[in-house]
Amino acid sequence: MTAIEGARARVAALRAELERHDHAYYVLDAPTVPDAEYDRLFQELQALETAYPELQSPDSPTLRVGGRPSSELAAVPHALPMLSIHTETDTTDQGAASFDGRVRRALGLSESAPPVVYAAELKFDGLAINLRYEQGVLVQAATRGDGSTGEDVTPNVRTLRRIPLRLRGAPPPVLEVRGEIYMRRDDFQRLNASQAAAGQKVFVNPRNAAAGSLRQLDPAITAKRPLSFFAYGLGEVKGWAMPPSHSEVLDALAAFGLPVCEHRCRADGPEGLARFHRDMAALREALPFDIDGVVYKVDRLDLQQALGFVSREPRWAVAHKYPAQEVATRLLGIDVQVGRTGAVTPVARLEPVFVGGVTVTNATLHNQGEIDRKDVRVGDWVVVRRAGDVIPEVVGSIAERRESELPRYDLLEAIKHVCPECGSHVVRGEDEAVARCTGGLYCPAQCKQALLHFAGRRAVDVDGLGEQIVNQLVSAGIVRTPADLYDRDRVNQEVLAGLERMGEKSAANLLAAIDTSRDTSLARFIFGLGIRNVGETTAKDLARHFGKLGHFLEADEAALLEVSDVGPVVAHCILDFLAEPHNREVIAALQRAMRWQETEPAARPEAGALSGKKVVLTGSLPSLSRDEATALIEAAGGKVVGSVSKKTDYVVAGSDAGSKLEKAQQLGITILDEDGLRRLLSPADALASDGQRLLFGA
Repeated sequence: MTAIEGARARVAALRAELERHDHAYYVLDAPTVPDAEYDRLFQELQALETAYPELQSPDSPTLRVGGRPSSELAAVPHALPMLSIHTETDTTDQGAASFDGRVRRALGLSESAPPVVYAAELKFDGLAINLRYEQGVLVQAATRGDGSTGEDVTPNVRTLRRIPLRLRGAPPPVLEVRGEIYMRRDDFQRLNASQAAAGQKVFVNPRNAAAGSLRQLDPAITAKRPLSFFAYGLGEVKGWAMPPSHSEVLDALAAFGLPVCEHRCRADGPEGLARFHRDMAALREALPFDIDGVVYKVDRLDLQQALGFVSREPRWAVAHKYPAQEVATRLLGIDVQVGRTGAVTPVARLEPVFVGGVTVTNATLHNQGEIDRKDVRVGDWVVVRRAGDVIPEVVGSIAERRESELPRYDLLEAIKHVCPECGSHVVRGEDEAVARCTGGLYCPAQCKQALLHFAGRRAVDVDGLGEQIVNQLVSAGIVRTPADLYDRDRVNQEVLAGLERMGEKSAANLLAAIDTSRDTSLARFIFGLGIRNVGETTAKDLARHFGKLGHFLEADEAALLEVSDVGPVVAHCILDFLAEPHNREVIAALQRAMRWQETEPAARPEAGALSGKKVVLTGSLPSLSRDEATALIEAAGGKVVGSVSKKTDYVVAGSDAGSKLEKAQQLGITILDEDGLRRLLSPADALASDGQRLLFGA
């Protein structure tokens, strides 16, 4: 067998194996291999396709990482129109009866004729998509558009692991599958949290997030978005002996490896439809995704054909809605809340309104940028949304109902740049969406988070001081700032022993741990202060540069910018934090309570195999903890950083490595496993860093 023949056979085997694992993980929710094993197979396939470009194929799993950005989305004419279906707005059982009556009349059925058999399924709140498979391979994906012409989103859809690139079994020569691209609510919340943390726009609801993610010009962006998919019907089909019913069509699609929602049934007559409608209403809030109703379809395909269409809508299907989860009400005022991380969030005070099964009086407005984007003003009529357990939010204002010119709302002006919880200054960075209180060590709203961070293993390390104890200490008013931990009039044996689930021995152990934490390093102390954008690595750089806490506290912007990797954003975060008198008071109290070895400023050592190199750690290493690996890297002159960029020199990847490993592969950064790191640190085995070199087990 020649080299190319061997490579071709191995590529085919790898693709088949990866497809099986993708189907098990994303469709069946039953993973078959650890992430590290999947990554190993994926990387082997990538390497073979790079070495043998002629073996690349449109159904390869490696295409899921995203292709080149497009200048625009091309128009795609649909072979069969993607029509909408009629909406039944009567949300009672009568809605099902009305549909059944229309079907029976159109079919000419008498009252004594047997009930019509229907297929009942969920109405997903997402974006309709048409997937075209030829010879079982996905060749095109298009949005609904105007029904006749959609947009080509094929490169984007190929990044969705829930959508198979090659169908299983023996699919027909041409099969167009129609379904819904959607985003789960938990994925939506995580996406918005990461967007807000990065200072980027947050999405209004899961549907908008799904639509915006799918229609990106850069598939690499879509690849990072947590999109899901359900199949629910067909477009053009060639060369297939169609099953006789819609229910059996869905069964066949599932057998081809396409995800089909489990919440569906065959229902006899209007009573069966109404029962499904009620059952799904009861289940609605527990579903991980949004629905706004259910869909009824005549199950037999020959009857569908006999019923035909009217006004571009099928007579054989209807959407039976639920009560609205978006309603209009009056915005009476805007209050603010301070979160545990210091984020100052505007909250709409509403005229009470019933939405999504509850009476809503407050809803989030997210941040000033969202208020400006939605043009929301006090006194406006606004649209309020609630879905499942998601916090109610203001979707936007109804400008045409604005009765007079209302002033725009400015959060910082409304609170006069002062935190309503503690009186500290509130600031908003130039490129940030969120305003934040600077009183991190003092603010009651941030107290619990500040204590947990300060006592954390990577900060001063108070062993045994967990969330439950912190909650009790703060709720009882015993502790307000980290300095209070060292005040024996506040925190003593008697006080701790009186806490829930704390006996004499546990109290004594915690007191001993608090006393032990008095002896710490300047780097750990600076990190423990919880200054925004000052992580472990930056804290170590600051400690090395200034040597003494006093020097750090006296530093101006120019002095801070002299520190390695401290730019204007980090410098301003430090200055804002230290400019707050409340924080200075707590730091002074901590200085009196704690002990650490201070030295004169020392230059960072330059000698070593990793001198001046930036290293990212991801995943779990076999024998080294994160701290141990960091210590080895820093001892060799390297610097451990948190994110992968073009400036990263190495990525050290262990098991369960995720997006950081993928980004490193895309950027061509050298990837090491633990063994590769150890050999890199040995002068005799120093490795070149030109190009990308995989050293897993090498």
